[in-house]
Amino acid sequence: MSISPILSILGWGAIGLLVLYVFYVVSSRAQGRSMRISIAVVAILLVLGIALNALGAGLTFIDQTEVGVVISPLSPGGVRPEPLHAGIHWVIPFLESVNRFSISQQEYTMSGTIGEGAVQGDDAVEARTADGQQVFIDATVRYSVDPVKAVELRRKWVTQDRYITSFVRPTTRNVIYNTSARYGVEEIYGVKRAELQQVIFEQLITEYAQQGLVLEAFQLRNITFTEDYAKSIEEKQIAEQNALRARFLVEQQIQEAERLREEARGQRDAAITKADGDAQATVLRAQAEAEALRLVSDALKANPDLLTFRYIEKLAPGINTVLLPSNAPFILDINSLLSTSVATPAPQPSPTPEPTPAP
Repeated sequence: MSISPILSILGWGAIGLLVLYVFYVVSSRAQGRSMRISIAVVAILLVLGIALNALGAGLTFIDQTEVGVVISPLSPGGVRPEPLHAGIHWVIPFLESVNRFSISQQEYTMSGTIGEGAVQGDDAVEARTADGQQVFIDATVRYSVDPVKAVELRRKWVTQDRYITSFVRPTTRNVIYNTSARYGVEEIYGVKRAELQQVIFEQLITEYAQQGLVLEAFQLRNITFTEDYAKSIEEKQIAEQNALRARFLVEQQIQEAERLREEARGQRDAAITKADGDAQATVLRAQAEAEALRLVSDALKANPDLLTFRYIEKLAPGINTVLLPSNAPFILDINSLLSTSVATPAPQPSPTPEPTPAP
């Protein structure tokens, strides 16, 4: 509680006692009692009452959440040039007075929701975008009085209610309206909403500072559109989602076609590789067979009996005698052939008499 009201109460209490004392003395004298007014008592009560009232009117306590502006007829312009900050101060009693301004954070909200903003009813900012669409913007500003510029604020607006109704509200709405007109409705609705909020905040900082106020925050609470445009946005979003879905399906089909193409290309490359391998293998086999035939031919040329030997070698192991045609002059003994080296010439067999025909 401030000390000034207490001192004023005590001062007026002393004056009251003085009046009661005088009334008591006068009443007593009227009743025939011999009483005189004590000059000392009257003087003490009178001086005490005046002194306490003077102290109450002169001592001013400024809270830490306030700043005081002294209204004085003795100062140029009727206001002391320096504000009063937190603490106890002295002003000339009954000649100077103090206007107090809160330096705590204040908030002003403009909203289309009934009962939410500072003004009852729909108080949203109605604006037009760059493409002519109508939008309704809910916003909040948070600000405080600059203690250093409190005297300037008092000179311009006199009271707190006046700078709120005559500056904070109309200036904020005007900046929101003018800034929104620079953006298209889709920009405000989408990616540039944060940019719009920042631009408005920077413009309001300058406007508020010129009035002795410090803008601490600006917030775009909500942006709404007309019913027709909101419906068109919804339809557009649905169309965009359908287009994205169709694009996704097309991309899937393209990827599937590319996969099949890669698979076919791989099968073709594998077939080509296999054909090349088969062809090379055929060539190699042919070359090997040709080389083998050449070697066999060379061997036969060097040893004509080699072919006969190979023929005999392939016969069953149990055959020991080979019958040659009737005109062949020899009968070959298999065992002797097998025990004799191919490189050693076989001995000439003795002539065998022709068998006698059976009777």
